[in-house]
Amino acid sequence: MSHQSTPFEKNAKPAGEIWVWVTGVGLAIGLSMIVFLLSVIVWNGLNYFWPKKVAEITLAEVGRTDFRGERQLIGVITQQRALSVANLSPENADLVDLAESNPDYMREMQVYTGNRDVFATQNFAYLNMGDIEQITYPEELMVLERMEWGNAIVRPRILQLADGTTISAEDPEFSSRLREEVKVVREQRSRIFSIERREMGRINAKINRENLEIRYLNSLTERTAGQEAELEERKAQIEQFQIDLAPLEAKSSELRQNIRGHQLTFELVGGQERTQSLGDIVNFYQPNQMSRFQRTGWFFFKIWEFLSDYPREANTEGGVFPALFGTFVMTLLMSLAVTPFGVLAAVYLREYAKQGPLVSAVRISINNLAGVPAIVFGVFGLGFFIHEVGATIDALFYPRMVAINTPVFGTGGILWASLTLALMTVPVVIVATEEALAAVSRGVREGSLACGASKWQTIQRLVLPASSPGILTGLILAMARGAGEVAPLLLVGVMALAPSLPVDDLFPFVHLDRKFMHLGFHIYIVALQSPDTEATKPLVFASTLVLILLVVVLNLGAILIRNHLRKKLQSSAF
Repeated sequence: MSHQSTPFEKNAKPAGEIWVWVTGVGLAIGLSMIVFLLSVIVWNGLNYFWPKKVAEITLAEVGRTDFRGERQLIGVITQQRALSVANLSPENADLVDLAESNPDYMREMQVYTGNRDVFATQNFAYLNMGDIEQITYPEELMVLERMEWGNAIVRPRILQLADGTTISAEDPEFSSRLREEVKVVREQRSRIFSIERREMGRINAKINRENLEIRYLNSLTERTAGQEAELEERKAQIEQFQIDLAPLEAKSSELRQNIRGHQLTFELVGGQERTQSLGDIVNFYQPNQMSRFQRTGWFFFKIWEFLSDYPREANTEGGVFPALFGTFVMTLLMSLAVTPFGVLAAVYLREYAKQGPLVSAVRISINNLAGVPAIVFGVFGLGFFIHEVGATIDALFYPRMVAINTPVFGTGGILWASLTLALMTVPVVIVATEEALAAVSRGVREGSLACGASKWQTIQRLVLPASSPGILTGLILAMARGAGEVAPLLLVGVMALAPSLPVDDLFPFVHLDRKFMHLGFHIYIVALQSPDTEATKPLVFASTLVLILLVVVLNLGAILIRNHLRKKLQSSAF
């Protein structure tokens, strides 16, 4: 009689083992894709801050191309790529024949040339590598970071100071003296920023409020004696504010004149000389002279500058501080709004509501809300929070602003953006909280009730503390989703360039009605709305890296709190 093997024999393989391997392979593929994506973002994002060498490229005299009529150009080599025969234009069809003798004719080099004010707003040159005769890296080449027109890549010639002193680029003290003068100019520019944004900003904010009140009083067809007196008083107040503003404006003008007294003369491609005021230069460096240690120092300096500086040149240059700060404040407000509502809803559904078809329908609806497209929540936020709630607040507390059609809360702002995202992420918090409440042992509840505690006392003092790690898990998931959302914000208050921060030193310090900048929207603007998207591609990666790190930092903070509570609960005894 033949023997048939059973699943319990030593060498028998479980019937479902193949699916274990399939799910393992799927997990490995998913993790590999995530690691690859993060690696690309990290590499390109950090590469944006690394000082790259500047090349001087000489084109062959008999070459097929030149650089805007010149045989030489200076710039940063950004990439080299192979040309596809299928994509060659008719005028370049002869490259295939030329490539038989020189394969470089089927390769193209992209060079960042800068100097957009000279080269018709173009940042890049595309050269056929078969036309390149020589590539060198002269040490005297300098990169100037400017307030306008982006970077300039030049040969410095003369530094002229305000007192008439001139220093030639051949002078050994040229670089150190230029660095000192640029540092002084940067400090004066910071002082100008402080005067114009803070000191003058406070006075201008008061003038703006007075002008709105005057505008309302002037809109009245008939004014009472009290309103006439108020009008004259507010006009007198504006005159006093303008008197206070005058010395600050004079000081700002004086500082601006001082920083424009220093001039730098440099040479461009083809020997053309130009002069630039140091007041228009943010910083400079000579990458071909830098050692590895100096490059590393410059790398970390540029990271700090990127995080702490304001954007310029329509967000294509400068830093991302307003967007970073706006994203942080919005995520914090969203977390403060979503947590109590989500927890209270979950407590009612799990602990108080009678389980039945109605509660089941509510749970199904909550789960379905998690799958609603984000833009739908943005439309709801626009219709409900702004047009209904905001308009009602204005009608009750700001009737004068309504009369002159200048809404305060009846327009987009960081408050409505935070509440819209809180509404979008509340299903995640509810589901996670319900699971955490269900995980608390029934014996804990029964023991508390047996000792005479009420149901609310049991929930408040035992069930909620025990389920707090799970509640924080839901909050972490909500923060991770809400911080990166952009679509709803387009309708409820985000701006490409906000004039002021939502939190500052002006009373009442937290301005929930203000519009704000967001890193996700900043990335969208830089990537798709810039005049030269190829030039801003590194900035897109850098901003994306900052957004990811912000989400990681916020989540790590919540995870540390959750782990602390978990250890505390494990060490407690009931």
